[in-house]
Amino acid sequence: MKSVATLLLVGMLILWTELPTGSTWSCPVVRFTCALLNPPNKCYTNWQCPRHTKCCQTFCGRKCISRSPILSYA
Repeated sequence: MKSVATLLLVGMLILWTELPTGSTWSCPVVRFTCALLNPPNKCYTNWQCPRHTKCCQTFCGRKCISRSPILSYA
């Protein structure tokens, strides 16, 4: 029984080490917001956005944005 648990643990560690790193990115920080009471939202979830974009809070409402090209090389 201990050998099965050990093999399972080793297998999980191997899979964990092969996961891609740095592939996720977060929305940029919004420092200022507009004064509209109900700003227009172009999206509410990431599922509503095209591929390789995210639904993020922007200066005035939510919209789909892509990763900054400057950050993609970092």
